[in-house]
Amino acid sequence: MDENKSSKTLLKRAALHNLGCKVNAYENDIMRRALEEKGYTIVPFEDVADVYVINTCTVTNTADQKSRQMIHRAKKKNPDAIVVAAGCYAQMLSKKDDTGGADICIGNGLKDKIGDILEEADEKRRIFTEDEESAAVCGSGSLDKIKSHTRAYIKVQDGCSQYCTYCIIPYARGRVRSRKEEDILKEIKALSETGVREFVITGIHLSSYGSDFDRPGKIVPADCFGKERLLHLLKNVAAVEGVERIRLGSLEPRIMDEEFVKGLADIGKICPHFHLSLQSGSDTVLKRMNRHYTTADFTECADNLRKYFNDPALTTDVITGFPGETEEEFKETLAFAEKTGFYEMHIFRYSRREGTPAAAMKGQLSNAVKAKRSDALEALGKRLKADYINRFAGREQEVLFEEIKEDDKGIMRAEGYTSRYIRLSVPAGDLEGFKPGMTAYAVFDCTDGEEPVEAYVV
Repeated sequence: MDENKSSKTLLKRAALHNLGCKVNAYENDIMRRALEEKGYTIVPFEDVADVYVINTCTVTNTADQKSRQMIHRAKKKNPDAIVVAAGCYAQMLSKKDDTGGADICIGNGLKDKIGDILEEADEKRRIFTEDEESAAVCGSGSLDKIKSHTRAYIKVQDGCSQYCTYCIIPYARGRVRSRKEEDILKEIKALSETGVREFVITGIHLSSYGSDFDRPGKIVPADCFGKERLLHLLKNVAAVEGVERIRLGSLEPRIMDEEFVKGLADIGKICPHFHLSLQSGSDTVLKRMNRHYTTADFTECADNLRKYFNDPALTTDVITGFPGETEEEFKETLAFAEKTGFYEMHIFRYSRREGTPAAAMKGQLSNAVKAKRSDALEALGKRLKADYINRFAGREQEVLFEEIKEDDKGIMRAEGYTSRYIRLSVPAGDLEGFKPGMTAYAVFDCTDGEEPVEAYVV
């Protein structure tokens, strides 16, 4: 027997670490499944493994740094292991014929082929990226089981045509590609049969779902969305037996007109929790960012959601310290966020990304200014979150319980989420016959927005 082939068959322990977005979380499960099919035992990342897989992110400089750190940590854990870098950071490295210290780099479109790649890689420092044919489709992997018993991420779309001036992701993910509806529904049906009750429908630019179907091989324009196709998909997802909740990933504010929002509400199983990426509450900054909408457009979107959903949880992303952002523009963002009343705000300090238009803009701000403004937004976000949760004090809420954890007092507590993604915690003894995926009604008080809300079952 060939000595190299024999040694490969002994590589049976694999550890995965995921960085980044919900799409990456889905693709991490795809890689886990692909490795299991090749006979690998999946172990925690802190264990000694024969193969380490880091599913990287490159959305900010901090994400790049974390990706590098995890590659180096894996190398230190077992110098003889094969370290694989996959995902967006790896994709951008491959364009420079670099592996970032990993032994193997895998492009985004080949994650589902990781098992085959490991068998084929007869030497270290190899780079695998998509050819033109494979880059034109939205991945060929699918899931029939996951580690979680309650919630599953489902990637329905990849790529982005928006080209915001600060963002590297369109260069890492490529043009818009959508999965066929029948493949998505087949995957959801298989997962629902294992007990999954909540499905998070996600994509790199979810609002573009299906907009490429009539443009095979062509770039989808930035103002072209897939409202009808997305609604059609969601209606059919809701019809799958066992599906209790549908939660949506990040949505483009411009897609949320009254007709579309009403269509979402009519489906019935859509969670009243919507992530709308704002990025700035200043119209002049939004224009420099090439965001294609105004704060007035965003407000109309929020108003539509509040018209058709009862107290929806609105979450968002905000970038502070964008090139040229004045103190007045920053105050506009603070005021707009407070007026909108977000449930959660994910705050990012502007990160200069080589190759993007914003990197060459004048008026780059210091880290000290970014930090000060970020702290102010974080403080506002914490207060807004507590204010939002306070609205539900004393009101019954349906909770999908996911797991049991021991608290610092030694009490076993069941934890789960409401449809608005408020995390609740109750003594496990209050739930007769607890198992992951059970639902119950609970009443809770306020929280500081950091820890699960203590509640009691009714």
